[in-house]
Amino acid sequence: MPKPSSSFVCQSCGSVHSKWAGRCDSCGQWNTLVEEITSHNERPAHKRKKGRTLDFVDLGGKSAELPRLKTGIAELDRVTGGGLVPGSALLVGGDPGIGKSTLLLQATGKLAAAGYKTAYISGEESTGQVRRRAKRLGVAETPVSLASETSLGPIIDGLMVERPDVIIIDSIQTLWTDQLGAAPGTVAQVRACAQELTRYAKKRGACVILVGHVTKDGQIAGPRVVEHMVDAVLYFEGDRAHQFRILRAHKNRFGPTDEIGVFEMAESGLAEVPNPSALFLDGRGDASSGAAVFAGLEGTRPVLTEIQALVAPAAFGTPRRAVVGWDSGRLAMVLAVLEARCGVSFAGKDVYLNVAGGLRINEPAADLAVAAAIASSAFDMPLPPDSVVFGEISLSGDVRPVGRSDARLKEAAKLGFKQAISAEPAKRAQKNDNGALPIIAIKALPELISRVEASADKGLEADSAWGSSIRAA
Repeated sequence: MPKPSSSFVCQSCGSVHSKWAGRCDSCGQWNTLVEEITSHNERPAHKRKKGRTLDFVDLGGKSAELPRLKTGIAELDRVTGGGLVPGSALLVGGDPGIGKSTLLLQATGKLAAAGYKTAYISGEESTGQVRRRAKRLGVAETPVSLASETSLGPIIDGLMVERPDVIIIDSIQTLWTDQLGAAPGTVAQVRACAQELTRYAKKRGACVILVGHVTKDGQIAGPRVVEHMVDAVLYFEGDRAHQFRILRAHKNRFGPTDEIGVFEMAESGLAEVPNPSALFLDGRGDASSGAAVFAGLEGTRPVLTEIQALVAPAAFGTPRRAVVGWDSGRLAMVLAVLEARCGVSFAGKDVYLNVAGGLRINEPAADLAVAAAIASSAFDMPLPPDSVVFGEISLSGDVRPVGRSDARLKEAAKLGFKQAISAEPAKRAQKNDNGALPIIAIKALPELISRVEASADKGLEADSAWGSSIRAA
């Protein structure tokens, strides 16, 4: 009988090493190599079966439209592309306590109430704990099949008998299979369990939703191959200090990857937020220096958020650059353009940037709003309180127009804003036709800085300092 062999597998990237090392050569992480024993019985003999051939079809043939299972939660359906697809596997990740289990239990209850057969399998909590949460969420009376199990074998056997339409596995890191000698939560166990559940979803036509833990870097724990196995990867984001949560799609084979769903955490669970702009701007007071309202886009939805900046004298020799909710490299670029093209010096000054509400912005259109907020703080001059700002800044200091300006302006007008500070639109439209706001056209960043500086020198009010250059969009 052959002796069991061992290998060392990185718990961060999944790469296999023949011997132990303190640092993984593939991903560079330290102390992530774990020994995993592979016995002879764990290597199945792959024999080719004769008599079955591969069937090819024409690329231009007709296929039936993908059916969708509506969860009853509009924000979740938006992110998934219109609902859950039978025969698909989804991976949902997020920080501990962010609300993953709460959202999925609410969705399971609504699906069960709509007549779909659902199963909720928890490997982290007992059935009593899940029942108490279901009672608090108001879904305790729905016909959901509940189980608490961590072994993959009994789970697959139970699903073969129950045959549910939607299956929730909470979480994939707690499952293990006796076919492997590795400990639960290791790369080998997570990969094997995810592969088996994905195979079940494809074969039986059920929708399997896997809950995944995240690492300290915010990535779903385990090898990246697990994300390649599933059809969609959703991240649940948000700061537990704030009441709202954001569900974002990072991969979706059946829908867009740039949509977000916004939820508000309440005592009775997660509530949908149909108008996230009003939530992000809630509590915004009078005009103050260092604040600019950015009109951004998240997928097809325009979202208005407040960008806050603070420029203060450095207490120590090396100035600090602290960023929350934006790319730190992008901030360094904007500061460099402000110094090189506009003559604004940040030597010996700390710069702090924050996106109010904890939202994460990845859009280049926020460049102008960030520059406006920094200039407003540097000169201690507030921007017009009824204006929104958006535009992309080039390294030459030019301000370039961004896409879907009409949607941004309509959302701002709906929330009561009177004007916009942006680049000259490439295509003009009449205000009566699309309801857009007047635009204060900024061709280059020095023009914006000169207006803020002139307003500060003359002590003018924000409205009177900017009102003379309004052009109809």
